Amino acid sequence: GYEGQGPEHSSAKPERFLQLAAEYNMVVANPTTPANIFHLLRRQVTWEFRKPCIVFSPKSLLRHPSVVSPINEFTKGGFKEVIDDPTSPKSVKRLIMCTGKIYYDLVEARQKKKIKDIAIVRVEQLYPFPEKQLNAIIKKYKGAQLVWAQEEPSNMGYQSFIIRMMPEQKIEFISRKASASPATGYAKVHKVEQ
Repeated sequence: GYEGQGPEHSSAKPERFLQLAAEYNMVVANPTTPANIFHLLRRQVTWEFRKPCIVFSPKSLLRHPSVVSPINEFTKGGFKEVIDDPTSPKSVKRLIMCTGKIYYDLVEARQKKKIKDIAIVRVEQLYPFPEKQLNAIIKKYKGAQLVWAQEEPSNMGYQSFIIRMMPEQKIEFISRKASASPATGYAKVHKVEQ
């Protein structure tokens, strides 16, 4: 995650893992709730077969006040590959898709600005890509502008993978500008970019 600690501490290079992902050879996930991490790991060990599971999770979410799950979410259900927004689809003009920590930044900005016409959907599993689940959610928000938001520069992160996985969708991409480095080494610049 982007936490202002410079390039060596700011990117797990998700684009590289996603370039290697093919023929169901691995699972790539970026879970955002404690319960979903639990269900992801439980699913991994209960499968009858073994395959690598790559999990992206920044340290800043460890003690984030919004990153909590009620006990019943641990005891019921399973891993959610996509998590929809509770906003009523009728009022939504823009559907923002994202993965990981940026979700909490987007929700905070939406609350601060009192925005009611934006839904934020979390893609918790990137590979195998949850195409059916995501398309079902997109269908609910008929006519909404589709956006993919990421913290990484446009030449890194998830953007090229999303283009490859969703070629039929017209998606606007919001990211940092293309860069040779995954993150700035200056705290002031990081705060401005964030």
